[in-house]
Amino acid sequence: MAVRRSYTAIVERNVEWSGEFATEPYEAAWASEAIFFVRALEVSPDFDGGLAYVQISADGIHWADEGSEFDLPTKKNAVTFCKVRHFGGFLRIRGVTGGKTSLVVLVSLALKE
Repeated sequence: MAVRRSYTAIVERNVEWSGEFATEPYEAAWASEAIFFVRALEVSPDFDGGLAYVQISADGIHWADEGSEFDLPTKKNAVTFCKVRHFGGFLRIRGVTGGKTSLVVLVSLALKE
């Protein structure tokens, strides 16, 4: 049995999300599965949550919603995640936080062949 190839990429580090946001795209055509992890490094005191949506793309420029969504973490050092399979060449997440609240995040993308 062969060892499966895997890689974890940090796609956002110390980035503040407030209102609408999107991560940088990441090329992942070689992988058969992916997991986005979002860790809250800082959370504004009145943060009332938000949602993230997985998007896929063939070229890294034009995006379509993949259909998966997940809640953003609401406490410092909390982690949320979303598993994805059957995606195109590029992945990213987009989303929105509630009101004028914000959080600072670390987003990792774990890929596996």
